[in-house]
Amino acid sequence: MKKKECPSCAMEIEAGLKTCPICQYEFPQRDPAIKWVAIVLIIAILFGIFFLRSWF
Repeated sequence: MKKKECPSCAMEIEAGLKTCPICQYEFPQRDPAIKWVAIVLIIAILFGIFFLRSWF
């Protein structure tokens, strides 16, 4: 199983846990919408660089 390191106590724990069983550190939850917004922005920037550059 995958492991991750707790930034508080440096123990390796299972990647699926939301809190460290040793020190009770709560891992921050990421909003999946942020990932998709970043992907769309990168695609828009690349589109602008490669396709719109030829118009000017």
